[in-house]
Amino acid sequence: MEGDDHQRLLATMPLHAITSTYGEAGLRDRFAVEVASWADPDRLRMERALDLAGRLHAADRRDREPYVNHLLRVAIRVMSHYGVRDADVVCAALLHDAVEDHPDELAGRPAADQAAALAVLASDFGPRVAELVGAVTNPAWAPDRDQHDQYREHVATSLEVSPWARVIKASDFTDNGVGLIHTTGPRLHRLAEKYAPLVPVLQDLIARPDTPLDAAAKEHILAQLDRAAGRFAALRGEAG
Repeated sequence: MEGDDHQRLLATMPLHAITSTYGEAGLRDRFAVEVASWADPDRLRMERALDLAGRLHAADRRDREPYVNHLLRVAIRVMSHYGVRDADVVCAALLHDAVEDHPDELAGRPAADQAAALAVLASDFGPRVAELVGAVTNPAWAPDRDQHDQYREHVATSLEVSPWARVIKASDFTDNGVGLIHTTGPRLHRLAEKYAPLVPVLQDLIARPDTPLDAAAKEHILAQLDRAAGRFAALRGEAG
């Protein structure tokens, strides 16, 4: 397929269809299509964020695919489906798991904490990118807490005061929810137990007037959350 035709096809395909048909290369091509119209230095900064995310997560996998596919889908969804034209948000979407998963590599030293890793992001991509990544980064687990409860409490508290972080979390949550169809065994039900109680929290946050998305984008996200709720309910035995 010629280059222009391939790009036009990618621009119309669902993200998971691109993943299953073309893999990481197709998602990278779709990302290139999305950022092609952005002016420098924003476009170069987003490309640099993708390069960093790809290096940090190079050895990571998510079920049967490279982990960077998830990061690409989260960032592309923010631009394509939500209509966001904010390079800080796109960079943070690409790097949203970097501090939680790879603080040592990001900070350049062993046993680095999240604060050190966020400081590097602030230096390299600006303080707002670091703040957004920090807002969607889970803190270290407290040994006396249930992990799922702590996760949901952190999400609700953090997103309450960070409207743009809600946008990143919505895309991340959508990708996680869709990804459940590719998961089997006990892990499938554990993830449903983790994510299901978060749906009403996100529905409330996305619908708020201060969430910086237009009405169409909010309706799109809320419809996806409704579908996710039904899927989680079925997995938990709450539906026929």
